[in-house]
Parts: sequence; structure tokens; C-alpha cells
Amino acid sequence: MDDFHALVARQGDDGITARVETLTESELPPGEVTIRVAFSSVNFKDALALTPKGGVVRDYPIVPGIDLTGEVMASSSDEFSVGDAVLAHGYEIGTGRHGGYAEYARVPADEVVALGSLSPYEGAAIGTAGFTAAMSVQALIGRGIGPNDGPIVVTGATGGVGSVSVDLLSAAGFEVVASTGKAEAADRLKALGAAEVIPRLPADPDAKPRTLGKTRWAGAVDCVGGATLADVISTMSYGGAVAASGLTGGPALNTTVMPFILRGVALLGMDSVLMPIGPRRELWDLLGGSLKPRRLSQITHDVDVKDVVDVIDQVRAGKFSGRAVVKVAGGF
Repeated sequence: MDDFHALVARQGDDGITARVETLTESELPPGEVTIRVAFSSVNFKDALALTPKGGVVRDYPIVPGIDLTGEVMASSSDEFSVGDAVLAHGYEIGTGRHGGYAEYARVPADEVVALGSLSPYEGAAIGTAGFTAAMSVQALIGRGIGPNDGPIVVTGATGGVGSVSVDLLSAAGFEVVASTGKAEAADRLKALGAAEVIPRLPADPDAKPRTLGKTRWAGAVDCVGGATLADVISTMSYGGAVAASGLTGGPALNTTVMPFILRGVALLGMDSVLMPIGPRRELWDLLGGSLKPRRLSQITHDVDVKDVVDVIDQVRAGKFSGRAVVKVAGGF
């Protein structure tokens, strides 16, 4: 393998910087599968990796990029052969070991997923965000919530998880209510399948949190956390469930046990980072088939990896909508 390009994040006295550097094969971490990276993506965790005290990176320097797709160029595993189209995401990729913002990556075989019917571009467009959306939708359905039970609210609906959730839920026949602070995104969310678009929750951010509110939702995909999650929990219908994966609204949750013990509400945590590889591969098979997002092209934006920091800054500021697909091969 020749020397290769990578976007490397380094921590210094002035904070965290990210610049294109040249790395060697010896700087790749251990693993059985070496991948020539075609695409990556941008997730909120990638923004945290470039944020001082972001709390996700173990040690710097690091190559960010928690998602990667591409072609196997070397393998000591019987599961994968040279030329296989694969993806990898989660675990320590981009946080504890070099990730997808580099021309090459090396990962353990038990963290690799065959792309199957998906192209490398589609795999990156779905990425961790789309995978988390699929987990959330499947979790609600697994709780027995169906389209006839009432509306499903999606908070932070213009983000990666939210956008794909709106698409997947509407495809499954649910009445989807999209909650967002970006009023200008209403038409785009309706094009994804939202029946209604409402402002951020709670409606009055300065109001005292309610123990129980008027029931509104049969289920929810919450991508925000904080006061938004507390409001959603307090307004769930009897037997409803919330699939929670976000904390852009803060990690604190100011609520009581009342919704849980009086209405049988379930709070379902969505963690795509450490999901075992067996169920991970099964869900990716569904994402390449019956669960494939129908309107992925409507929410994707392309960016060269050399320019990805500008997009990351937008994600950190809450100004980016949809999914950013990062072109790595040829993107330096």
C-alpha cells in the first residue's frame, strides 16, 4: 500500500484542528480487513469529535468519520475477500480508531457488513443516522404500535435520523407528524411523507415541565432529548413508546415516573454503536431490501472530504438538514 491521504484531527492549545495529512500503512490500527474507502458521511458524533471536550474521542490524533463504505483490498478473514463491497460503522470507528475520512481504513472482521444490494454511495447515505432511524422504526413496530393506533411524532425531523425516520414511517403507513425548528423545511418534510409539520416541542420552552399532558402520540422517534423528550413522554397515549437516540437538546431529562406507571409508556434507548454484528447485519439486509428508504436522494448532499469541516460546523450549529455523503475516493 502506498502512502495515503487522511483528514486528521489533532488537539492543541488552541483547540482541535483538522487538516489533510499523509499517513502510512503502519499508522492504520489492527484489524483483519483493510478497506479502500469510497464514501463516508457526517453525523453529530463526527462534529463532537472536532469539538473541545466533545466527549467521544479517546485520544488524539484521530481520523474522524464513524461511517465508511468501500472495497476490501486485503483480508485475513474467511468472511471477506478482496474486492468485496462492504461498510462499517459504530464501535470505535472514528472515535477510538481511525475512521472513514481517509483513503484506507482497517477494522476487525466482526465489525464489517457486506453491502449486498446497496451501492457504496447508498450505504454511506444511509449510514449511522439511517441505521438508527431503522432501529427506531423497528422498535416501535416491535412494541406492537401500528398505523391505526394514532400519529407518530418525529422530533428533530430535519436531521439525518429524523429525515430517514419520516420516510420509513410514512412508507410503513403511519401518520407522521414532523417537529422541527426550521419552518422553511416544511415542504421538504411533507415531500418525505410527513402528514403535518409542527414547531419544536415543547411549544413554550419556558413553561414548567408537565407531569402528564393531554395525550397526542401513539409513538415517537426522538432525536433531540432534553426538554423535548420530556414533553413527548408526558403526552404519549396509553401503551405508547418513544425510541430515543438524540441529545442535541441536552442529556438531562426532567420528567417523573407518572407516564410510565399510569400510561404504560415505554422509553426505548437506541444505540447503534455497540449493537452486536449479527443483528447489525440483519438490519442492513433489510435496509437493502424491504426497509430501504424510498426518498434517500431527496435528503442527501455531497461533499468532498477535504471540505467536510465546513459541513461539520453547520451540523454543530444545528444549521444542516438531511444527510451529507462524504466523497473520500477522489475527494482529497
